[in-house]
Amino acid sequence: MNKAFTKENDAADDGDDDLPGLPPLPAGTRNYMTPQGYRMLREELMSLLDVERPKIVETVSWAAKNGDRSENGDYLYGKKRLREIDRRIRFLTKRLDIAEVADPSAHHGSDQVFFGATVTYANAKGEERTITIKGIDEADNLKGEVSWVAPIARALLKAREGDEVQLMTPGGLETIEVIEVRYPAPPGATPQA
Repeated sequence: MNKAFTKENDAADDGDDDLPGLPPLPAGTRNYMTPQGYRMLREELMSLLDVERPKIVETVSWAAKNGDRSENGDYLYGKKRLREIDRRIRFLTKRLDIAEVADPSAHHGSDQVFFGATVTYANAKGEERTITIKGIDEADNLKGEVSWVAPIARALLKAREGDEVQLMTPGGLETIEVIEVRYPAPPGATPQA
């Protein structure tokens, strides 16, 4: 086989590190995340490296000794799973390398919206919604969490309670009002009654 084709295929595989469904980071930015989000990604990476990958390597090694690899399901599935694990390891390593851990509790008591804030806002119809601004890799829309690059988060950042901000929506420009801004209490702080 011509080496040029091999190189082209290798280059195509390098782009697979950004998994589908996860938005890319804006160019030149850090990967902001909460301490909990960083810990979660780090634990996943360590689990893949220390537990899952060695198990799959052992299975593939055992299956390779069983003869014809072209019809060996354990071997074929194991090799496929190993590529998936390696791709995820590369992705997590890249994301953690550029991680900027920002502790939201540092802003506890502030009424201004920064990374990690839980914000309640209302639209012009008076409908209220509460979101928490988190990192791209940790935000879960089902829990009311949005990434800091989401349009709503970008509109709210640096606003204060009582401020009105403009949000571009598919239906046009919408005015929303910041009702409440909350941050988690610093570790070791006594809860206020």
